Amino acid sequence: MSKAKKIDLGMTAYDELFMTDEERKENRLPKIYDIPLSEIDDFPEHPYRVLDDEDMEGLMESIRERGVITPAMVRKKDDGRYEMISGHRRKRACERLGLPSMRCEIVDVSRDEAIILMVDSNSQRSEIAPCDKGRAYQMKLEAIKRLPGRPAKENCDPVGHNSEMPRSVQSLAEDSDDSKTQIQRFIRLTHLVQELQDFVDEGKIKMRPAVELSYLDEESQRDVVDLIDETEAFPSHDQAIRMRKAFEAGKLEHDGVDAIMREEKPNQRPTYKLRYEDIKAYFKPGASDDVVLRDILKGLELLKKQRARESREAR
Repeated sequence: MSKAKKIDLGMTAYDELFMTDEERKENRLPKIYDIPLSEIDDFPEHPYRVLDDEDMEGLMESIRERGVITPAMVRKKDDGRYEMISGHRRKRACERLGLPSMRCEIVDVSRDEAIILMVDSNSQRSEIAPCDKGRAYQMKLEAIKRLPGRPAKENCDPVGHNSEMPRSVQSLAEDSDDSKTQIQRFIRLTHLVQELQDFVDEGKIKMRPAVELSYLDEESQRDVVDLIDETEAFPSHDQAIRMRKAFEAGKLEHDGVDAIMREEKPNQRPTYKLRYEDIKAYFKPGASDDVVLRDILKGLELLKKQRARESREAR
């Protein structure tokens, strides 16, 4: 990953020329202070949701017993307040515990450098929702592009269809467990309406159909949401591909979404299983599977005819 780096020429900084050796050592240590929570602002458009869930309860219990072991990371703003870079969950836990302050390391970085630090410091979290990850990658990608020496614009197909990957995405992949194509897919999720993002994060829509749906405009995506609510079924990858192709051809109207979404998918067809113990009394020992299936179907056909006859007699 490309980060802003200081060039060390082995020269003493101007401010350190008039310091003692002890003062220079102290000046290079991390600057950690107890900062009032009331003076710390959340990072603008922070991509990771902070939930009051079971993990939060565990974090609160840890802080209650041992305090904040790992300091949060903040930067000082021009107005004298502090901006959180890493530690939003710890801050929330401290707020819920009624603590007045939190241990923080103050770092001197630009906004874009702060974005990169913020994303990287959260990348090791065990559970990150797909759309949160997409928002984080998008923020970091834009920050990398703005760093000195980076081109202002890059031609980027966000699902990796280009034969030549953009350098900024390559920079993301170099410091991530995700491949370039995976990163671009995560970023595509940011183009989904909120309802579809929620379905993705809940595991109800898989990544690949979600990426295809992200190419639809908002109106078509909301048609998909309405059909999901009505049918309680989620689009397959094949259905999502067909909707995208129809949309790009200018042929995806509401009726088109309806027709594609209402098609029965193989994974929506019910599957029935019979236990051997329940049917063995009706067949000779050693009867083959073909014979068993044939006789079951014959029996069902007779049952169907009997029900039709009973229905006629009841009229």
